[in-house]
Amino acid sequence: MKRIAFFVSGSGTNMANLVARIKAGEIRAEATLVVSNKPGVKALERAKECGVPSEVISHEDFATREAFDAALAECVDKYRIDLICLCGFMRVLTPGFVRKYHGRLINIHPALLPAFPGAHGIRDAWDARVRETGVTVHFVDDGVDTGPIILQRKVPVLPTDTLETLEARIHAAEYEVYPEALRLVIEGKLQV
Repeated sequence: MKRIAFFVSGSGTNMANLVARIKAGEIRAEATLVVSNKPGVKALERAKECGVPSEVISHEDFATREAFDAALAECVDKYRIDLICLCGFMRVLTPGFVRKYHGRLINIHPALLPAFPGAHGIRDAWDARVRETGVTVHFVDDGVDTGPIILQRKVPVLPTDTLETLEARIHAAEYEVYPEALRLVIEGKLQV
């Protein structure tokens, strides 16, 4: 059974959703570890509630991105992780880390990539006044939100939407699409 690590930086709702799906038997994997680059975030509380061990590796404790990623890699290897799911992990991984775990890193992004990459996909789509946006799950490569796409789900922007209602619908779509994409990768139906 594949051992999964979840990298988080904030609330951890996508991580908690994936762990719940794993524990329910919908995804044949082991929720092995949650790694946060920030101490005290809600995701760490959620990991504890889900019964998943967690580690905090604060990026602020390292002089370089490479040193931080080396600490991440040491942790991943210590726990014998097969697949890493980025769940609101707000750090760009170095090319060396991405190469080491090539094909074993997946990310969710709240927009229809290649449109609106980066940290503010929902707001950027809203500000652009698009008629539809969505969610993308993709393999991680050396770029920012540029890796091969696994799955996408469209979310219409309704005339009655506010930024908050659009955000809520995008998150609801994430909770459906990420488990589906993870299942495809674990079952070997998709790979880089």
